Amino acid sequence: MLVFWNERLVLLSVPKTGTHAFAEALGPRASMVVSDPPELKHAPVYRYNRFFRPMFEKMGAESMELVAVIREPLSWLGSWYRYRQRPALDGRPASTKGQSFDSFVTACCAPNPPAFANVGSQAKFVEARPNGTAVSHFFRYEDQAGLRAFLAERLGKLPEIPSANVSPSLPLDLSADVEALVRRERADEFALWSAIPVRGG
Repeated sequence: MLVFWNERLVLLSVPKTGTHAFAEALGPRASMVVSDPPELKHAPVYRYNRFFRPMFEKMGAESMELVAVIREPLSWLGSWYRYRQRPALDGRPASTKGQSFDSFVTACCAPNPPAFANVGSQAKFVEARPNGTAVSHFFRYEDQAGLRAFLAERLGKLPEIPSANVSPSLPLDLSADVEALVRRERADEFALWSAIPVRGG
C-alpha cells in the first residue's frame, strides 16, 4: 500500500494486480510505503478502515481517496495459479503443483477452498464499509495507460515502472463447464471488473 499524503491519495495493494511494480517505482515518491506484514501491505478496504483511516483522520486527513486496480477475474485466478507453482511452495498445502487449472478454479469456487485455492476475492477486498469508507477510483489492470495517466495527473511525471514479481508463463486451459461455474460463483467479481470504464487510449 502506498500513501501520498499531500495528494490525499492511497493506492491499495490488491494482490496479483501489478501494484508491486508501482510500489517499487513510486516508493521514493510516497509518504508511506506499507510493505510488511502482508496483512497490512495487502490491506483490504475493511482493514484500511479499521487501522489506517482513524490514524490519518487524527493527523488531519479526513478525506483520503482510495485507488484500487482490479484484474479480469479469469486472468487474476490464472496469476494465482501460476504464482503458487513456484518451487518455494513445493510440498506445501498452498502449492498448485500437480493441479490442473480446471481443478484449481473449481476448488476456488468451493464454500471452503483448500489452501492451494484460498485466494480471497477482489470484490470483497474493495467492499465499501457502512461508514462510507470506499474506493474512489477503480482501474482495470488491463488499462495501464489509464492508471498511469491518472497517477501522473495527481503525482506529476512518473518514473519508469518496470514489470516486477511476474509469475512464470503456463497454459491456462479452462473447460466450458468450469468457466460457467466460476462465472456463476464469482459473479460479483466479473460484475465489478466489467463496470470499470477503460480510461486509457
